[in-house]
Amino acid sequence: MIVGLIIACEVGFWVLLAAGLAVRYLLKRRRTSAALLLAEPLLEVVLLVVTAVDLRNGAAPGPEHGLAALYIGFTVAYGPRTIHWLDGHAAHRLAGGPRPPKPPRHGMARAAHEGRLWLRTVLAAAVACALLQGAVLYVGDGATESLRGVQWTALRVVAIHGVVALTYLLWPKKAPAREPEPERAPAREPEPERRFTKG
Repeated sequence: MIVGLIIACEVGFWVLLAAGLAVRYLLKRRRTSAALLLAEPLLEVVLLVVTAVDLRNGAAPGPEHGLAALYIGFTVAYGPRTIHWLDGHAAHRLAGGPRPPKPPRHGMARAAHEGRLWLRTVLAAAVACALLQGAVLYVGDGATESLRGVQWTALRVVAIHGVVALTYLLWPKKAPAREPEPERAPAREPEPERRFTKG
């Protein structure tokens, strides 16, 4: 049931996002669009409540409960960025807005970009681990090994992502060298006019 609800929440996220952007830029109804976009966090609340009720009813903690915590953490950390990114592209294609800037690809600007993404991963893991710890305390003396395992998985993801982000700081990617422009031949000075005299 939990896995099916996670899938339903993911589908609902994209449906609400597409509907919100279509209403904003095609129907020009910004308030309705804002209401649709603000309804997206309710999906995570529903998933959290259902997961808690499932554990309360005596369900043994399993990987599906850990997956629900990871999904909520990921949505909290990366959901707003995803909405902002798609909103910029929708404004560009449907409303004639400016083209959204692409993320930097080289140098320290790319390193800073990767660092910001890593901080979002840290936030996602922190939210997931906090929810999992709450579930561990709620279950008490029950079998919580799977929940602990998901916590360690989240921490390993943070560590791996941190190492990848650090490589961009230690070895910044250089921009490709520009090809030299072909040399132009110097302009020839005009020849002096020759005057012919009668001999």
